[in-house]
Amino acid sequence: MTLQTQHPVPGAPPAASSVPPPRANKVSALLHRSPNLRLAGLVTAPAGWLVLVYIAALAALLITAFWTVDTFTGKVSTDWTTENVVTVLTDPVYQRITLRTLWIAIAVTLIDLVLALPMAFFIAKVASPRWQKLLVVAVLMPLWASYLVKAYAWRNVLADGGLLEWLGAPVGLESPGYGETAVILTLSYIWLPFMILPVYAGFDRVPDSLLEASADLGAKPLTTVRLVMFPLLVPSIIAGTILTFSLSLGDYITAQIVGGTTQMLGTVVYANVGAANNLPFAAAVSLVPIAIITLYLFIVRRSGALNSL
Repeated sequence: MTLQTQHPVPGAPPAASSVPPPRANKVSALLHRSPNLRLAGLVTAPAGWLVLVYIAALAALLITAFWTVDTFTGKVSTDWTTENVVTVLTDPVYQRITLRTLWIAIAVTLIDLVLALPMAFFIAKVASPRWQKLLVVAVLMPLWASYLVKAYAWRNVLADGGLLEWLGAPVGLESPGYGETAVILTLSYIWLPFMILPVYAGFDRVPDSLLEASADLGAKPLTTVRLVMFPLLVPSIIAGTILTFSLSLGDYITAQIVGGTTQMLGTVVYANVGAANNLPFAAAVSLVPIAIITLYLFIVRRSGALNSL
């Protein structure tokens, strides 16, 4: 029996094995062989959006701060000047507003940290697994409500004859009214979940066996917290402070609702964008909180506290 070699018939389509792979298959093979190319393809779109929306907006803000407003027409003029920035940095009024805003942001951050530590510890280490889920949902529930609803609710609580004054009447406590204290209390309530959640995650990552070993070696509870738990919680605490500090530093709505005559950097920016129609000066003022939070992030990064996040 002889084997006959089959020759291709002229004009017949080539066999399937000889058909070149489609272009899509070539691209897939190239991506499969090049992990860096796959990563670049995934990152290009969000990175491009970040550069376009965020970095470009900040650059435009920086440029606008060095422009002026035509006093006759009220329109923005592209004549370059440092007058706006110099006024914000040297005028005593804006210096006091900057220090007040910084103080409010620090106070809110510290209050939230003091409240979040025991709450997060109880949720992570004391509550049962079932209660942990319920308590985490309870922490998240205020975030479902509107910011304005929470701010106006505190306006009613702090009002003369409001809930706070009614509760404090038996012991002679009065409501602080509308002002700096009201702003600190309201912001502390609004941003508290943003401190509890990172700290809770930090407590949850601490192994129970580590705490048991510390107790077996004779360490007291406070010693265990100070020498064992706290060093492990530093990155989570830093993450929570970044959120509460930056959000408080740029807030302006709460100051308008419960602040009375209290001015913050955010209210100055809002006033110059709206009624005053002085966009360059508003941009110059907004550079101050950006510089403060950038400096804080730089210090935190240099300290190495975020390396284990």
